Amino acid sequence: MTHRFPVVMGTACLVASIYLVPVAGQLPGTTAKTVDKSWSPPRTPDGQPDIQGMWTNFDSTPFEAPSPEDAARLAALRQWFPAGDQTGPGSVWGADGPGAAPRNARRKAMVVEPENGRVPVRPEAAAKKDYALAHLTDSWEYHTPWERCITRGVPAGIFPGGYSAGYQIVQGPGVVVIHYEMIHEARIIPVDGSPHHPQSIRLWNGDSRGRWEGNTLVVDITNYNDKGSIATNIASQAMRGIGQSEQLHVVERFTIVDANTINYEATIDDPKTYTRPWKVAVPINRDPTYQIFEYACHEGNYAVPNTLGGARAQEKAAAAATKPK
Repeated sequence: MTHRFPVVMGTACLVASIYLVPVAGQLPGTTAKTVDKSWSPPRTPDGQPDIQGMWTNFDSTPFEAPSPEDAARLAALRQWFPAGDQTGPGSVWGADGPGAAPRNARRKAMVVEPENGRVPVRPEAAAKKDYALAHLTDSWEYHTPWERCITRGVPAGIFPGGYSAGYQIVQGPGVVVIHYEMIHEARIIPVDGSPHHPQSIRLWNGDSRGRWEGNTLVVDITNYNDKGSIATNIASQAMRGIGQSEQLHVVERFTIVDANTINYEATIDDPKTYTRPWKVAVPINRDPTYQIFEYACHEGNYAVPNTLGGARAQEKAAAAATKPK
């Protein structure tokens, strides 16, 4: 029996989208922070620009710019919710308790290419995602890897998620390591010139190989499997569960702007999923006061078993009601 996406969860996502997604034209477009050319980053013993430390990306910018239909809907509903910037005390972003953690300025969208701020998803990929959303209570297979505590993916693990937004970067000879607070992942990026794995080796998060171009860490990612998805933030229902194919190719750029800022960009190309490449841009901010705590995802993941268990209980009740008395 098929059960539709629970109303409570759908309502929560709608509320989040109203808080986080500005009406089209309300806010300026996305711009990267200007590079301070008078500043030079320190170096690691092996000569890499030193980006070690704790970083965060608390950001209330919507992942995609609202479509005209979204803008009209949000404008009509906006009377029911507080206006203004939702990044201050008492906002949905303050509720997570990041304290004085730096917050990025609101922008039009995190998606900066295409210029309309919308991800160019193929109709067949969107249809597959919609089918999964409509059958969430049928099987765990219809839930995303993020919901199943497997991974948020690469590059999606760096897209602001609204909470647990800490990243600890550690460097060693010929390597950069990013420890993600969310799902407690550690990503190792060789920067020693070593080649990608053979194409026969396929990974959830692909195979990352980095190089330094001045003060920019460029990371090329290939060798993906077709099991993952692009996990965005809580307000981007249009992208939730959009899958990936083995043709996915990502290029990330971590540009050191000043002592406390990295401009992050990710260009995503997957011809089986998107009609053209697209790009995300978001600042990452140094915050030495931020602490990463254990992200015990599986131990606290009640959503999937409760969703499936609730559906089975409904089926049992419905079957009992049809039995002859």
